[in-house]
Order: sequence, then structure tokens, then C-alpha cells
Amino acid sequence: MTDRPKRRGLLLPGLLVALGVLVLLGLGTWQVYRLRWKEGILAEIAAAEKQPPAPLTGHPPDYGRVAVTGHFLFDKALWLGVDVRDTARGSVMGHFQLVPLARDHAPTILVNRGWVPEHVQPADPAGTVSVTGYVHPGEQASWFSPADDFGHHEVYVLDPPKIAGALGIGPVLPFSLTALGTVPDGVYPVPAADFPRPPNNHLSYAITWYSLALVLVVMAVVRFRSKQA
Repeated sequence: MTDRPKRRGLLLPGLLVALGVLVLLGLGTWQVYRLRWKEGILAEIAAAEKQPPAPLTGHPPDYGRVAVTGHFLFDKALWLGVDVRDTARGSVMGHFQLVPLARDHAPTILVNRGWVPEHVQPADPAGTVSVTGYVHPGEQASWFSPADDFGHHEVYVLDPPKIAGALGIGPVLPFSLTALGTVPDGVYPVPAADFPRPPNNHLSYAITWYSLALVLVVMAVVRFRSKQA
């Protein structure tokens, strides 16, 4: 009879431990589902990189290489954001060159031509050009976004309609194009080398949640045994 009060005293803690284990296992399983979903996206991106560029339409694919033809409006060029990169001279701060590309019988599109170090004049091709790249969705400013400074040709939020209104170049497509390609060392701007890929840390998250569930079970067993001793 003396063991009954002890067992009753362990009932509520045991239920709480069981609930905690179920929650942790649920979180771990959710991360496994997220892992499979993310691996599917990464596989789509890898497959899209191998495909030839398709003509740009008003409804481009989420993951795909597209091509556009037109002429750059370099008098409307802007510097987008700030990015520090390692170079032969060490870490160098730079910006991305954002230039409107005017097209015949089609809306203008903003093109991120690539990274340029500060105080370096990029090469500006004249005449009709073809640009291959991937579509970057339009962005919206948040409370933490730096203010755009069109007077100094600097923007920090890639919001095509807002930029077009400030530059007086509308209408523009609601998304931009990030140029893909390679250039020799010392030639700027430096376009993107490949498609952006979202981080995939879901396996480590799943292992963490499952490990915490195991640790909770072990701690509970040790604690309950000490109470019964």
C-alpha cells in the first residue's frame, strides 16, 4: 500500500513527459516532411539550370532560365544594396548594378547585371543586347529596410513599380531579372554564377527534435526510478 501514493504522485509528471515527447516527435516528423519538400525544390532548381533559356513571358516559371532582348537605359541605372566580397585585394564592398532594359513592344524589365566594387566603373554595352538569367520576384519594404536614395541612385528594396515610378520609365514588369554568366577576372559587373538555393537544414532540425525527445525520456526514467527507490 505504501507504493500507491508514490505512483499517484508520478501520474501527472508522467503525463506531462508523455505530452512533451509527443510534441517533440511531432516537431521532428514535421521537419522530415519539410526536408522532403525542400529536396524537391532543390531538384527542380538543379533541373532548371540544365535547361536552355526560354523567352520571357508575363508569367515566367518559378524556377527557370529565361532570355530577354532589348537595350539598357544606363542613364537610369541604380546601385542595389550592399555586398562585401573577397577579392585578390581582400574584402571589398560593392553594389549590384540595376538597369532598366527597354524592349520593343513589351514592358521594360529591371535587370540586376551583377556585382560591382565601389568606385569602379562597369562596362556598359551599347545597342541591342540579350540577357540570360532567372526571375527575381518583386519585394516590399519592411520596417527594417533602409530608405531608398534615388538622388544618389541607391535602392535597397527591389520593388519594380516603385522604382519605375521614381525613374519615370513605366510600365515595367512586376519582377526583375538577375543576369547569369561568367566574366574574366577584373571585368565588372560580375553576374550570378548559378541559381539561388534556399538553405536546407531540416535534417539537422529533425535530429535535434528527436534527440530532445530521447533525452526527455531518459531523464524521466532516471527521475521516476529515483522517486520509487
